[in-house]
Amino acid sequence: MYTTHFGLKENPFNLSPDPRYLFLSPQHEEALNSLIYGITERKGFILVTGDIGTGKTTICRALLADLDGSVDSALIFNSALSDIELLATVNQELGISVGPGRKSKKRCIDALNKYLLRQFSRNRNVVLLIDEAQNLAPGTLEQVRMLSNLETVEEKLMQIVLIGQSELQDMLKTPSLRQLNERITVRFHLQALNEKSVKSYIRHRLIVADGENKVAFTWGAHKLIYHYSLGNPRRVNAICDRALLIAYTKNRFKIDAWIIRMAIKDIGMSYFSGRKYGH
Repeated sequence: MYTTHFGLKENPFNLSPDPRYLFLSPQHEEALNSLIYGITERKGFILVTGDIGTGKTTICRALLADLDGSVDSALIFNSALSDIELLATVNQELGISVGPGRKSKKRCIDALNKYLLRQFSRNRNVVLLIDEAQNLAPGTLEQVRMLSNLETVEEKLMQIVLIGQSELQDMLKTPSLRQLNERITVRFHLQALNEKSVKSYIRHRLIVADGENKVAFTWGAHKLIYHYSLGNPRRVNAICDRALLIAYTKNRFKIDAWIIRMAIKDIGMSYFSGRKYGH
């Protein structure tokens, strides 16, 4: 609606995890490099955690886009799966046929192991990414751990990336998941953006949407966005998206503090934990 008003090619603050809009703050770049390192060096288990809206899924999609042609990948985004459903989904994502008949756990694992050994002999790597891993049941997480037993004497046959909200760290500390936690060799926790990075984040998304020098955010607008978003990229998107819509309805091209206050009011103060801006 407001894209034509501002001369944008698309909505720069869409909430979908589009890797084209990945903003590589220093910590996001470090997280992406940690993932690539863990996969390339066949480290086995890799863990990326962070609060809702910090960019975990976007990094995951960017990682898939960056992997070279020697890596086969399986992405699981529906983590509400039983152990047998997980195995079946992994095989399906990798194009592995278990054959006719009932798909038992043993048949799924045997087919997966055969596939992994074949890919290893071809100097290929295989990575399994599980998004929203905090939703996995303990029994399913234990099955994930068992998949790490598929290895040669020297190498892990499959690299497993667990991506989840902060509570996943607490889950992994429980006694029943201790063995899994001890196998995680690469870890990264995404924090909220600082004030400087929030300003750069907004500018980056506008540039991708062909909006540089077309949409201007004032100093006061940036201050308010950071204060209410607490540096959370998803909240920044929500505020900016509503602000551009309000500016369109008011036939304005500059986003100032007044428009940001209107946007926050429209979205609802409860979304921002009731924080009020103090001068």
